[in-house]
Amino acid sequence: MSDVDRRTFLKQGAAAAGAGLLAGPFQGFFASAAHADPRGRRRLGYGPLAPVPDLRDGVERLLLPRGFHYRSFGPTGATLTDGTTIPGRHDGMAAFRHDTRPVRRGRRRGRAVLVRNHEVNGPVGAFGDLASAYDEAAGGGTTTVVVDGRGNVERSFVSLNGTQMNCSGGPMPWGSWITCEETVNGPDVGDDFTGQDNSLLTQKHGYIFEVPAGGQGRREPIRNAGRFAHEAAEYDKRTNALYLTEDNFGFASGFYRYLPPTSPLRTGHLDDGGRLQMLAVAGEPNLDLSGVTAPAPEVGSSYPVRWVDIDDPDPDVDGFTNDEAIVAVGDQGRAKGAAIFARLEGAAMHGPVVYFASTQGGQALPGEEDPSGFGQGFGQIWAYHTTRERLFLLFESPSREVLDFPDNIATSRTGTLVICEDGDEGNYLRGLTRQGSIFDFAKNNIEGRTDDEFAGATFSPDYETLYVNIQASNGLTFAIWGPWGGGGF
Repeated sequence: MSDVDRRTFLKQGAAAAGAGLLAGPFQGFFASAAHADPRGRRRLGYGPLAPVPDLRDGVERLLLPRGFHYRSFGPTGATLTDGTTIPGRHDGMAAFRHDTRPVRRGRRRGRAVLVRNHEVNGPVGAFGDLASAYDEAAGGGTTTVVVDGRGNVERSFVSLNGTQMNCSGGPMPWGSWITCEETVNGPDVGDDFTGQDNSLLTQKHGYIFEVPAGGQGRREPIRNAGRFAHEAAEYDKRTNALYLTEDNFGFASGFYRYLPPTSPLRTGHLDDGGRLQMLAVAGEPNLDLSGVTAPAPEVGSSYPVRWVDIDDPDPDVDGFTNDEAIVAVGDQGRAKGAAIFARLEGAAMHGPVVYFASTQGGQALPGEEDPSGFGQGFGQIWAYHTTRERLFLLFESPSREVLDFPDNIATSRTGTLVICEDGDEGNYLRGLTRQGSIFDFAKNNIEGRTDDEFAGATFSPDYETLYVNIQASNGLTFAIWGPWGGGGF
């Protein structure tokens, strides 16, 4: 038995054992958690992928299954309808309902409001109106686009500017997008890995901000939600908690929750002044779930959790190096036993479950080790059940051909996960079904840029259009539609 086959066999055994212990939203996953064939074959999906012309200009930018179509819009360097030049590095994104009338099947799809991140780093100057910028030196933020289900833009404008490295975030049920800064840059800390001059910044970064759908973002950070390398955010009304991932590249990462002082479902916005906590595994302090310093857990593994308080979520890091500042919050949690993950990135909520991706989590296969960062594997998909307070490992990539560095994720109408890849050998959009099967849905086919990552996948409110970005200095957004039924989404 080859190393790949042996590993898959062991994972099947663990998954079968997990199926006997679990119920609810996880049962389907563990009943057949290793349906992915490590040689790249798929059990479900919409069929083979082939080049499809972009309805904007006829260029074949995506490979898609038969019957699917798309139109790109909002490329870097074009102009928003408010007159602002569109910045680059399109990243996390969410779609909100625009039309108030019901959308009937078979009719031209209604409009959606997209709030889209731009993960621009460095003191390169804010886009849009400098007078409204949180930090006039910082080049990140969000743009908002009113678009129909066929990628035709009606209106677009700057909704938050002067932030930095807005990576992902999450849609909130009260109608806002929480955007997350994946950095701790600021005039108080040393330069980051890019070497750009942090002394040129006028504000501290590393926070989350709220952007109402269709409106202007609040240029006030939620400081009690922590200053760290934020990635994604998902709110659970059952626990009145905002769950947060951390992509601390090169260091241990953590999974957090922010408990706001009031219910945003009542106030219509997220208030500062709450409590930040970090996940720990009950009875196993500092358990390494990444596969870096200990063997990675098997698929089907389940853990009871506890939450440890972060005493100082916005610590004084004046004079710290960037490497020191970026662990100042997480180290407080780890001192109390918080669990260790490898690069937590995308998150998505479905029912009482938060799904989240560990981009480089898992055990590396022989000959496939990646020494470039914290984490050696090709990705894990975790789930946290918010009311049972249990953590589950749902999936681990057995090879880069099956899943290569999962990043942003979203859920479909059926609960299937849409996974954006951020690998370096041609990137895909993959589907991971509730039955544990993984399949290819789309591949980046942009000439000379097939390694540019997918980001910000989000279904329209009627689930008839999938919007997604290609994240690069010259990014763009796609609207994809077609015969969704029966293929997995």
